Amino acid sequence: MSVPSDIEIARAASMRPIGEIAAKLGLPEDSLEPYGRTKAKIALDRVPGLADKPDGKLILVTAMTPTPAGEGKTTTTVGLGDGLNRIGKKAVMCLREPSLGPCFGQKGGAAGGGYAQVVPMEDINLHFTGDMHAIGAAHNLLSAMVDNHIYWGNSAGLDARRVTWRRVVDMNDRALRDIVSSLGGVTNGFPRQTGYDITVASEVMAILCLADSLEDLQRRLGQIVVGATREGEYVTARDLKADGAMAVLLRDALMPNLVQTLENNPAIVHGGPFANIAHGCNTVLATKTGLKLGDYVVTEAGFGADLGAEKFFDIKCRKAGLSPVAAVVVAAVGCGAAIGGDAAKVKIPTAAGNYITRDWAGTTVTVSTGTSTPGSSTTATVDVAIQDALAYADTVAHFLAELELKKFAGAGSHWDDLT
Repeated sequence: MSVPSDIEIARAASMRPIGEIAAKLGLPEDSLEPYGRTKAKIALDRVPGLADKPDGKLILVTAMTPTPAGEGKTTTTVGLGDGLNRIGKKAVMCLREPSLGPCFGQKGGAAGGGYAQVVPMEDINLHFTGDMHAIGAAHNLLSAMVDNHIYWGNSAGLDARRVTWRRVVDMNDRALRDIVSSLGGVTNGFPRQTGYDITVASEVMAILCLADSLEDLQRRLGQIVVGATREGEYVTARDLKADGAMAVLLRDALMPNLVQTLENNPAIVHGGPFANIAHGCNTVLATKTGLKLGDYVVTEAGFGADLGAEKFFDIKCRKAGLSPVAAVVVAAVGCGAAIGGDAAKVKIPTAAGNYITRDWAGTTVTVSTGTSTPGSSTTATVDVAIQDALAYADTVAHFLAELELKKFAGAGSHWDDLT
């Protein structure tokens, strides 16, 4: 069976003008700031009566601890959203924006896969609407103001040895992780050790994703701690009068981005902090906007249920007042292999209660007696007393293995139409 690659599928997509996608959500044309024919930002202040609309139902997609390549949260999110629209429900998918670092690294893009993608896939995975660049600019503006403040008298008393605010670049560049800056003489400032993080690891990204207005964004930016004085007192972005300038740079980035799936259903792709250093969810504004515009919002949280989902519940939901009605846990066979300590092999439970052990290419190696409880990985989700659903993700490479697991657990498959 020959299946086209993700990029071949995306390039063959029949995309509709973004105005048509917006019309499905009842968004007036005046509320769109188009970025070409198939993507646009939503100017929320130009959507009449938005705040007065009732909220739809929120569904979270999370996963078992994933492998380095990811295990299909975005694919499942898009597939579930498309499925809900197919049966007549008004569903909106709210996803995170990709980072160029992973896109050009081992993991690759973050726009879904197969026939469950958001498009234009290449645009979304690359520069998109410029949000990532704006976040990097705002972060590095503060970095420049820190060094400039020290150079021009240092009225805040910032100790150059205690500066904690680094710089960012949206790329995997290990040579910049630890550097010495301000070399080259007196006019270049005071030399000190610093470094670069990836843009999605910036506190500015996390702040953008939690802010619910431009004023709230500036308030949060002002609270960023950039370092300390010799006496150990914190110095903030507000002390350096950087918060207003940073907020101005992020004005357009605060507006949610509207795109579409391969089936021409609406998707809001906005924000993307890493879940290992931040909360791993798209913006509060995107999720709240989706809830006002649709009957259902399907969203995702980064990494596994023990990380991204925990932070989704403990940080995003608590801060934004969100209450999900259901969670989908992606439990792919590759996850089971990695969690079991053997990334080269995977154990697939059968209906008879045995394990079929396959290597990554799908060759049967051994059969041994055992039991399996796929649902046990959903403990973190059950703890918050919401409805559970198990979804088993597939790739063509382990398609047959997934079907075996599906028969055992009675779970759903993205490939049901092939069985």
